[in-house]
Amino acid sequence: MKLLSKLFYLALAGMFFMAPASAEDRGSTAQAQAMVKKGIAFIKKNGREKAFADFNDPANKDFHDRDLYLFVYDMNGMSLSHGANPKMIGKNLLDLKVEGKPIIKEMIGVLKTKNDGWIDYQWPNPVTKVLETKSSYFEKIDDYFVGAGAYK
Repeated sequence: MKLLSKLFYLALAGMFFMAPASAEDRGSTAQAQAMVKKGIAFIKKNGREKAFADFNDPANKDFHDRDLYLFVYDMNGMSLSHGANPKMIGKNLLDLKVEGKPIIKEMIGVLKTKNDGWIDYQWPNPVTKVLETKSSYFEKIDDYFVGAGAYK
């Protein structure tokens, strides 16, 4: 019985000490917002073509950090760049719904009244491959917008 008790407390202690490490494996909402601003500055300095290529390159650690990556859509819902899923690029995803929520349409709706915003939705985490809640920040530049999100 003492052995089971000791094992239980060791397991509990292990979970306690492991929790902060797993939190560090995820990007934060502040880091997602900073990445968007960094991406927009990169576009302004280097142009869309180079920027979007760099955003799409998983080896580019400026725009890929753990589960953080950039995505870009035009104001009609066309995917211009997607750091986690290149198969989405060039597709109109205006009507894309995840668990009934039209996420691209919702982002565009926010951007019709202001230049930036946040929404929460379900999205596959590129690290865990599990559908998770994601809080994304997005900001309009010209006739498109750049976004990044943190998984909760």
